[in-house]
Parts: sequence; C-alpha cells; structure tokens
Amino acid sequence: MSKQEVNLPNSSAVKGKLVGLRDAILLLHKALVDSERVEYERTMGPIPSANDFLRLVATDPWFAWLSPLTRLLVSMDEALESEEPLTEQRSRAFFEKAFALLVTDESGQGLGRQYFDALQRDPDVVMAHAEVARLRPKDAKNGSNVA
Repeated sequence: MSKQEVNLPNSSAVKGKLVGLRDAILLLHKALVDSERVEYERTMGPIPSANDFLRLVATDPWFAWLSPLTRLLVSMDEALESEEPLTEQRSRAFFEKAFALLVTDESGQGLGRQYFDALQRDPDVVMAHAEVARLRPKDAKNGSNVA
C-alpha cells in the first residue's frame, strides 16, 4: 500500500469536516446577506432588481463588513476543489479563521459589531450561527469549545 493510499481515509475525514463547516458558514452568510438586505431596504428603499442587489453586495459600503466572510468561503471552496490533498493543518487553519471572524463586539466596529447587531435582530441569523457554533472543535483537555 502506498503512503498516499494510507492517508486517503484521513484526508477524506478532514475534507468532510471542512465541507460541513463550509456549508454551515454558507448558510450563515446567506442569512446575513438576507438580513442586511431587509435593513438596507428599510433605510434606503427597495432594491429594484437582483442585479442591483448583487452590485450593492459587491460594492456598497453597507455590505462591506461581509467581505471577510465571503473571502473565507471562496478560500474554502478553492481548497476543497484543489488537486492538492487537504491537510489537517490547512483545515484547522480554516476552522481557526472562521471562529476568529465570528466574534461579536457590541461596542466595536466592522464585522464584530455588525454581526452582533444581526444576531440581535434576526432569528434566522441566530439559527445559522448556532449551526456554525456546533462545529467548533472541542478542547481535548476539558471539553470546552475552542477557536
């Protein structure tokens, strides 16, 4: 048996965990985008079309706080579709990045503050957040969640 064949099951398990995190973050991202759309339209008026909405999400400062999460999803997709095997170390780095991004900050700015606000106003965001939080790795020593 070659070394690559021996590592295949482990690689498959690592990939499966990252796919689960990616899918949960994608649902959270959608919930956040939908929530921000409601707030945007409440403040600025209706968005005339799907194309206009896509343009706003990509370029308007209102939605800029979502960019780090969007970039994380793109990076995860690239890693999952790469010809290179996904290492446990690389997968762990994605988990660490995800949980570092998803920290609320009631008195701060940017993603932390906007994320806090979205969690306060939208139950769909809370439910999606709970799904991501469920995937947070456990500390082997005391069983507590770690970033």
